[in-house]
Amino acid sequence: MKEKEIEDLIADKSFETDIFNKADKIRKENFGDGVHLRALIEFSNYCSRNCLYCGLRRDNNKLKRYRMSSKEILSCAKKAFDMGFKTVVLQSGEDLFFKTKDLCDIVYKIKRDYGLRVTLSAGVLKKSDYSDLKNSGVDRYLLKFETSDKKLYEYLKPDSVFGDRLKAIEILKELNYQTGSGIMAGLPGQNDKILAKDLKLIKNMELDMVSVGPFISDPDTPLKNYSTIEESKMIKILALTRILSPFSHMPATTSMGVLYPNGRKKALLAGANVLMPDITPGIYGENYRIYPGKNIKDPEDNVNEIKDMLSSISRHISYEFGDSIRGGFYGKNS
Repeated sequence: MKEKEIEDLIADKSFETDIFNKADKIRKENFGDGVHLRALIEFSNYCSRNCLYCGLRRDNNKLKRYRMSSKEILSCAKKAFDMGFKTVVLQSGEDLFFKTKDLCDIVYKIKRDYGLRVTLSAGVLKKSDYSDLKNSGVDRYLLKFETSDKKLYEYLKPDSVFGDRLKAIEILKELNYQTGSGIMAGLPGQNDKILAKDLKLIKNMELDMVSVGPFISDPDTPLKNYSTIEESKMIKILALTRILSPFSHMPATTSMGVLYPNGRKKALLAGANVLMPDITPGIYGENYRIYPGKNIKDPEDNVNEIKDMLSSISRHISYEFGDSIRGGFYGKNS
């Protein structure tokens, strides 16, 4: 599919039902009706970057900052294991406090004690850091490129270099990570042409996981007054992402649930097959504010709500590891 075709589909509302049905069919053919749960641990809300859209930005002095200790992170990993999760996602801002050796030690202990798959999302690092983390046991790395448009990228991320994230994604794939990336839809300055370019790039990357969620303005950022993308268009973009990336795991993001009523359910019906329940302790989780409105829940209550939601759409929790179905890692869902 060419970029212009994608752009036309984004703009044309007459094909929405066909697109949704096709996306859901592709999801079912490749992933079945099981939904993989990844336990999210947001271990630091410090960030050295000053992105205009993010509540964690360096200059946000209204945010109460925190860093979890190694002991606290490992305690969360144990909780994830005890609850039956197969994957933990360790996520932070680009926090220079945590050295690679510290993260390696944490990951090694998680793998040794609990045998969980480990996804890390901690920004752009050196190739040697990625290599050391891979050797310590990190299985997957999530690094969104946010937008493929150079001018928009440099506006939104004034202290970042366009292309650095794309190069890092190439390195991650080279090191045999299960690699995830993605974008935000509805960014100020983004149009259908840019979105089409974004989705085409996602397709060409052949990612193991693709995350596409809506932009939500944060009141303590320079973009506080911008509105976000309408629901129907957001769902269509998710469906197109599934059609273009049929073999990539795709989460129904927390931001979908924050912004739209039953947003995560609608994302699952448009091709998503992953959910990421937050198990960060509440005293910290409420301050991991990339955007406002996140509802901090008890992890057990959260999972019970997920079970009910999945049951309502004839889906169920998968208790497999949910590895990449592209192969070459551990075998399919070993």
